[in-house]
Amino acid sequence: MNNKGVSMRNLVIAGVIVVLALIVISQSLFVVQETEQVVVTRFGDVQSVHTSPGLNIKAPFVDTVTSYDRRLLRIDAPPSQFLDKDINILEIDVYGRFRINDPRAFLQTLTTEENARSILAQRINSSLRAEVAERNREEIIGGNVELNESGEPVTDEEGNSRVLPTNSRTELLEDVISAVQVNLAQEDPSFGVEMIDIRIKRADFPQEVAGRIFERMRSDREKISRRLRAEGEEEARTRRARADRDVEVILAAADRDADRLRGDGEAQAISILAESLNKDPDFFSFRRSLDAYTEFLNSRTTLILSTDAPIFKYLQSPGEGSSQTTDGNGGFTDPLGLQ
Repeated sequence: MNNKGVSMRNLVIAGVIVVLALIVISQSLFVVQETEQVVVTRFGDVQSVHTSPGLNIKAPFVDTVTSYDRRLLRIDAPPSQFLDKDINILEIDVYGRFRINDPRAFLQTLTTEENARSILAQRINSSLRAEVAERNREEIIGGNVELNESGEPVTDEEGNSRVLPTNSRTELLEDVISAVQVNLAQEDPSFGVEMIDIRIKRADFPQEVAGRIFERMRSDREKISRRLRAEGEEEARTRRARADRDVEVILAAADRDADRLRGDGEAQAISILAESLNKDPDFFSFRRSLDAYTEFLNSRTTLILSTDAPIFKYLQSPGEGSSQTTDGNGGFTDPLGLQ
């Protein structure tokens, strides 16, 4: 029994020793990941800084391991209202990126990443406020309205003003980053951070003034539409008057040419007719008689004429018609009695 009791006691002691050893080992070893940097402190004093990945040793129970991210960290500053050079209120939402480059100084000053984000957001807004106050709205947005030769805004087919992109917004952010970096460099003791980038997510009018801005924009659009409509109507009247004048000129020229051609045709017809009459007056008289027969024989009109009427002489004696178509002096006699 005594041997069994001693064995059990030894097993318990060995088990306790193993457990204590495991606890001591777990408290003595720590792992640094590739994306981490670690600061080892003892009662608040920094003992060592580890930036390389791997397994490391520390004093158990008395040393504390604090790890920070080695990657770029993001700052989302809350949207704030800023006054530009023209005393216009703009609501600007910015974000930035920073890196912890000195874990020892960072732990001693800012301590946590959340505290760093809060303080850096304040520094960014402060520098941004100073830079925005020196610029107008177009420079902050990064675009200027395109103007024509008369100084009026150039619009597209839908009536929207054309905006030409500029580098003013990039220059603004570069000045803000420089100001923040200079501000951080003047900190004593140092914050242990490096400002990498600052960007504007949104720059807009506050909600309380957006309604008035939209009303003014609508009024400007209506003014532009009225101007364009008036210019269009004036141009339409000008073109319509020009077209009417051109029509009158063209019609007058056409009438003139038609009268001239008609006169030339009639003169040529009379000339041909006279030439034909001179060549064979008897045949012409005979054709005129035939045309007359065609007209009155097909007509429903009843005519009572003497058989001695000149119109019937070709029906009575066609052979004698040729001698009766000329007078004693050799002149032409109309068989219809029209002359």
